Amino acid sequence: MTSVTVRVPAKINLQLAVGPLRPDGYHDLVTVFHAVSLFDELTVTPAGADTVSVTGEGADLVPEDGDNLALRAIRVLRKAVAQRAVAAGPAVTAAVAGAVEAGGGVAVMIAKRIPVAGGMAGGSADAAAALVACNELWGTGLSPDELCALAGDVGSDVAFAVVGHTAIGRGRGEQLAPVLAAPHTYHWVIALADGHLSTPRVFRELDRQREARKGGEPGLANELMAALRAGDAARLGAALSNDLQEPALTLFPALRKTMEAGREAGALGALISGSGPTCFFLADSAEHAAELAAALSGAGVCREATTATGPVPGATVVASERA
Repeated sequence: MTSVTVRVPAKINLQLAVGPLRPDGYHDLVTVFHAVSLFDELTVTPAGADTVSVTGEGADLVPEDGDNLALRAIRVLRKAVAQRAVAAGPAVTAAVAGAVEAGGGVAVMIAKRIPVAGGMAGGSADAAAALVACNELWGTGLSPDELCALAGDVGSDVAFAVVGHTAIGRGRGEQLAPVLAAPHTYHWVIALADGHLSTPRVFRELDRQREARKGGEPGLANELMAALRAGDAARLGAALSNDLQEPALTLFPALRKTMEAGREAGALGALISGSGPTCFFLADSAEHAAELAAALSGAGVCREATTATGPVPGATVVASERA
């Protein structure tokens, strides 16, 4: 194999419930992930050392060194493959052996469309794509469940980006469970903000706002799950929720105008995506989504408004080449 290209979607959170701050500095979450048709593409090719280059949306904000999540994912996979090779002994395949040889690296090329620091898990998506791409490139044969187990060592949202569709996340978000949902395509409008928000800063603001009251443990929203089971877009729009929305709006007040403009244009639901600042809106059809996107763009309340559908699959191999 000389190259593998993987397409990987952005995520939105239909629900994001955040528990109190834990002693380890994290928060327990209950979230409903939903993968939407806004994609990055990642290509890996064999090289003398691991490198990464980035083009497209927010490329100048993405690290191209060891801090890059895609490179971190490759290191985690390589370590797992090495351990598997040792356990397999003489039975290890040449492809697996080649993947763990000293000095054997990969060149990673990322074409970004998912906004950076936008609350849509673009970095985690790229990490998931790297796991899937190198698993294919090296012929290591790890299953999606095995890749998801490794993904938890890379980042909280990486496992979901491997599988996509709609799923419940618990813990830091890495513990996934399927959602019992009716087969239904939802139409979304994604409003990209002219600016960025730091996820840790938004969580700190949530903790600050909660200082005067004791927060309980997060739970799954029954009405949201009922809406998904029914495939009812109007009901789903009314049930969207995000504990990080108010902290994000506090830190980025201009987003209030974006949210108001979407609601005034007839969105069935409106929410900040993750820790923001991307906003998303639910429409009742493809035509309504196009009208809503045009209204948001015309109102000048976002840098760009684009339409998307969901749910969509997670990281998927779309091209591969052999020598």
